Amino acid sequence: MSTGTTAPHPTGRREERDGETFLVFERTFRAPIDDVWAAVTESDRLARWIGVWAGDPAAGSVAFRMTAEGDDVPEETIWVDECVPPRRLVMRSAQPDDAARLWVWQVDLAEADGVTTLTFAQGVTDTVLAESVGPGWDYYLDRLVAAETGADLTAIDFDDYYPAFQAHYRAALA
Repeated sequence: MSTGTTAPHPTGRREERDGETFLVFERTFRAPIDDVWAAVTESDRLARWIGVWAGDPAAGSVAFRMTAEGDDVPEETIWVDECVPPRRLVMRSAQPDDAARLWVWQVDLAEADGVTTLTFAQGVTDTVLAESVGPGWDYYLDRLVAAETGADLTAIDFDDYYPAFQAHYRAALA
């Protein structure tokens, strides 16, 4: 996480899950699992670090709009495939440049001794996508940590992540 004194570093790794390739990231929080669950599922909490959603997730999908990338980002549909509060959330959406291909995200939470570990995974099929998706998730997950710890989100600059992390994620999927 960029704090102005320490440069961020890439944290994602490649992992095979059910025959599919994922980039996997972990973050830890000194917080109860229910609090971290709320930070990644409640629209007002998501707004602090990435975006907002509207609709009824029980219907199977929500409309999501990233707010951390400016005011003109189009809304997208996020399908909720699995939701097991407060432990697991699996979602998917059409890729912005190819509606026929889907992005899949998996969020898993585990709590032990007052520490909650968030494991975030995104299915990634090629190095070109990994070069942007990897730095993007390091950036957003560092924003999540900052939002939940009261740190200064403005100190986290995407320019510290991209293009600096491209080679790491290219190598991870090579």
